[in-house]
Amino acid sequence: MFSDLCDDGGEAVQANQFLIVDGEAGAIIDPGGNLAYNDLYMALVRHCPARQLSAIIASHADPDIIASLDRWTTATSAPIYISTVWERFIPHFCKPGKTGGRIIGIPDEGMRIRIGRSELIALPAHFLHAEGNFQFYDPISRILFSGDLGVSIVSGREAAQPVRSLAHQLPFMERFHRRYMVSNKVLRLWADMVSTLQIDMIVPQHGAPLVGPAIGEFIEWVRHLPCGIDLMGPEQYRLPP
Repeated sequence: MFSDLCDDGGEAVQANQFLIVDGEAGAIIDPGGNLAYNDLYMALVRHCPARQLSAIIASHADPDIIASLDRWTTATSAPIYISTVWERFIPHFCKPGKTGGRIIGIPDEGMRIRIGRSELIALPAHFLHAEGNFQFYDPISRILFSGDLGVSIVSGREAAQPVRSLAHQLPFMERFHRRYMVSNKVLRLWADMVSTLQIDMIVPQHGAPLVGPAIGEFIEWVRHLPCGIDLMGPEQYRLPP
C-alpha cells in the first residue's frame, strides 16, 4: 500500500495505491492519477519489475483511480480490468489506440483474476459509489480492497496507520459515506455478501485500513446507515435563488 504519493499541498484528495505480488507476477489495484505515477512507478519496481505486471485493476473509472492509464499502458503490457460499464470510457484517458485489445471487462456478477499462482476475486459493489463498481478480495492475505467504501478523509501519514476501533474514525468517515454511497439498500446487500468472507483487513482507496474489531463494527455501521437517495427530498431539487 502506498498512501502518501499524492502530496500536492492539499489540493487533491489523498489516495492509496496497491501492489499485489505472487511469485514473479504482480498487479496494481487503483493506480491513481498523474500525481502518483512517478513515485508509484519508482516504488513498484523495487518489488516487481513493470514487465512482470500481469494486471492493472480499477475499481471504477474516477480520475483518482485510473487517470494515469496512458503512462501505464506505455510502461507495461499488462491487461486492464474494469467494469464492463466503463470499458468504452477509459480509452479517453489515453492516446488513440493505446488500449486496443488490452481492456478486459469485468461482468456485473464479478470474476476471478489470476495473479501468479493465486487469484483476486472481483466482488460486485455496484453503486458503492459508482454505477459499475468492484471491490477485490485477496484470499491469501484475506484483505478486502474496498474502493470508496470504508473511506476516511485523513492525511497520507494517518492513512498508513491501521484503525482498530471504528468510533475514533467515524468523524472522518460519516459525511463522505452519507454523500457518496447511493442507498442503504445496497449497503445492506453488501454487508450480507461480505459477512460470508474471512476478512483480516478492509483497505479503502482513501484513508486508513480497518483491522480487528473495526471490521465488524464497520459492516454493522453501514448496514444501518441512511445515505445518498435516502436523504434526498424536494429541498435538494429546486431552482437556486
